[in-house]
Amino acid sequence: MALKEAGPLSEPGLPRSADPDDEPVIDVRDLRMRYGKTDVLNGVSFTARRGEVLTLLGPNGAGKTTAIEILEGFRIRSAGQVSVLGVDPAHGGEAWRARIGVVLQSWRDHGKWRVRELLANLGSYYAPYSSPEASRPWDTDELIALVGLAEHAHKRIRQLSGGQRRRLDVAVGIVGRPELLFLDEPTAGFDPAARREFHDLVHRLTDREEATILLTTHDLDEAEKLADRILILAGGAIIAAGSADELARRMPAAAEVRWSRDGQRFVHSAGDPAGFVSELFRQYGGSVEDLEVSRVSLEDTYMALVRQFESGDGQGAERNFGMVTS
Repeated sequence: MALKEAGPLSEPGLPRSADPDDEPVIDVRDLRMRYGKTDVLNGVSFTARRGEVLTLLGPNGAGKTTAIEILEGFRIRSAGQVSVLGVDPAHGGEAWRARIGVVLQSWRDHGKWRVRELLANLGSYYAPYSSPEASRPWDTDELIALVGLAEHAHKRIRQLSGGQRRRLDVAVGIVGRPELLFLDEPTAGFDPAARREFHDLVHRLTDREEATILLTTHDLDEAEKLADRILILAGGAIIAAGSADELARRMPAAAEVRWSRDGQRFVHSAGDPAGFVSELFRQYGGSVEDLEVSRVSLEDTYMALVRQFESGDGQGAERNFGMVTS
């Protein structure tokens, strides 16, 4: 199929905004990718705006990696329109790439380099693309401190632990102070303290730097904590989208209620937990003890949706969960 040219795209039914800050950082319309007779992506559409954390979830083989590679400009799509920072990634040049950061699951590093030397060297490639509006690269020492490697700045990379090397991966991805950052399983190998520090870093990038982040992860707890919006991709199509709360509210049972009465323990799944608890006390009053109400987690929502889709009821999954837009 021939490629369709794409400039910055406006929302369907809405006029193009005159304010560049209102333009989507990522704008994807009817994205399709076919290998031979196999459709890997089949009509994917979504947007991401400045300062937003967008998380892409899906089982293995859903098309996540292919979609990300198209957005990064490393793979040519079969059809559809794609705009990333106002440019078609298929034709993005060096100045466009300087505005993007990528943190891969793993990369082949140079073990003989020292941490500070490597980051200073990589940063030098971004300096020609610095401007008063976007200063590049990140100050090397500030960046090293930001990712928690200040005590290891003069170590050779081969001397770093697995978690420290992962911190270095993050530093490499953001050395150019990107406006758009792609994160692929960014906290793999992190201990709980390092994971929390990374979450703080994400919030700094979005709140203070106004960076947009597209995150792919299998850590659903992390996705729930970080994402402004979540896209669930299955079978090459987005089958649900929205915040974690919005998706959970579309579960047939939105919460689980636990309580004790007369020495027995009870559990009930409730679509309207407030109404159920009210009725529970109306019937049994003070005999209700140890009451707990917990909402459905993102993991519960995701697993229910994917199971329904993989059972062959893709239309039922979309009908139950819908396309929640923000």
